[in-house]
Amino acid sequence: MSFVLIVGAKSDIAKATARVYAKNGYDLYLAARNVTELQDFATDVSLRTQNNVKLLELDILDYETHQEFYAQLAEKPAGVISAVGYLGEQEKAQSDFSEAKKILDTNYTGIVSLLNIIADDFQQRGNGFIVGISSVAGDRGRKSNYLYGSAKAAFTAYLSGLRNRLYDSKVHVLTVKPGFVETSMTEGMDLPEKLTAQPEEVAKDIYKAQQKNKDVLYTKWIWRWVMLIIRLIPEWKFKGMSI
Repeated sequence: MSFVLIVGAKSDIAKATARVYAKNGYDLYLAARNVTELQDFATDVSLRTQNNVKLLELDILDYETHQEFYAQLAEKPAGVISAVGYLGEQEKAQSDFSEAKKILDTNYTGIVSLLNIIADDFQQRGNGFIVGISSVAGDRGRKSNYLYGSAKAAFTAYLSGLRNRLYDSKVHVLTVKPGFVETSMTEGMDLPEKLTAQPEEVAKDIYKAQQKNKDVLYTKWIWRWVMLIIRLIPEWKFKGMSI
């Protein structure tokens, strides 16, 4: 079975997704900063599945290294999954541009830099899949997280254009839009139980959607309808709401 490259591999969703793909026979490249922190996880997955799990050091914000990072892969992946994400601090970012830039670059610019390189390779090969984990936060800007949301909105648009570009090359692009997920990134938040998914649930949804060549995945599924309602609220009404 071929390799799948998971970028941002230290996140809870990435780890759960890695387990699902390994369970279904895929070898794994796990890429992240300080990737040695994943050594115990990688060993556990490999022992449980008997698949190859290789750790790769990658700084998504060090754009100059991305070409070399991908070129040095002995076996190019059959697919790539971006689980890169940084929620950041909205209030801090409103007055501290360094925080705003980190939010924007981590969630958009950095991963676009890498995916452009991978997309070129997949297009030349005429196969492969790209999964980008965006967010429902990108469907409409809200005062509580509009910098994070704007980066995810840009990423969603990028993935849509990439899907259009790569369609004739038989390269599948899946946009994943999770709602609330119980992860370390949302630790301490008061999340509604019925709207909150576990990382394992998101991972299974991603695998099923990718295998079926779906274009857009909301997870939990109910978020498709929640966000439809939110998008339909007129701007004159929405601007005064606290949601």
